[in-house]
Amino acid sequence: MRFLPTRIHGAVDYLWGLALIATPWLFGFATGSAAQWIAVIFGAGAILYSLITDYELGVVRLVPVPVHLALDAGAGLLLTISPWIFGFADETSRIHMSFGLFSVVASLVTQTKPAPRQL
Repeated sequence: MRFLPTRIHGAVDYLWGLALIATPWLFGFATGSAAQWIAVIFGAGAILYSLITDYELGVVRLVPVPVHLALDAGAGLLLTISPWIFGFADETSRIHMSFGLFSVVASLVTQTKPAPRQL
């Protein structure tokens, strides 16, 4: 059931990306490790593809919403399992898992069509 409007999803995208980028410093794993860089890269990536998504908060509307949602799901899944893939599960895993699972769920509940553009 897709109940989340794309406008709200867009706002969450930018906040999610900024929050994920900040987590290494907020939670004490800004040590130059894989855990830090995965958080920064995934957060920045989400912001970048949000900027080019064809929804209300996209700046350059190139990427269709269904493609954006597929990116959210795939990146979320990879972020969820990244502590084990990149070997930092003993350092931190809950943060990456939480952000990743949130991304997957958001991709499944967001509407696939933005509101009509108003002139």
